Amino acid sequence: MTTKPLWWRRLVAALTPRRRLKIVDGDMLPEKLPFLALVMARDDGDDWSVGMRCPCGCGKRLEMMLLRGVKPRWDVSVDSRGHVSLHPSVWLREGCKSHFWVRSGKITWCD
Repeated sequence: MTTKPLWWRRLVAALTPRRRLKIVDGDMLPEKLPFLALVMARDDGDDWSVGMRCPCGCGKRLEMMLLRGVKPRWDVSVDSRGHVSLHPSVWLREGCKSHFWVRSGKITWCD
């Protein structure tokens, strides 16, 4: 698999609209994830996980756990304009090896 150069990924990220957060009921993410949004699974008020497609374009389905006590674990926040941030960064060790942050709805690529 060929990975797009970092300059290309940064250009695409700058031109892409900000991502928003969609919440679904239940403890599982839907099979099909939207192209630009992050989807959070929420069951009885508990946030379970957040999912998205890999922003490099490879199409890989990413799922980050939000439950306390689970490792690795992420935190999600949404600002007053509805822009979502994810902490810490997402780093794929296999496949496309993408490493990025989601900050205020935009992808910020790591070098």
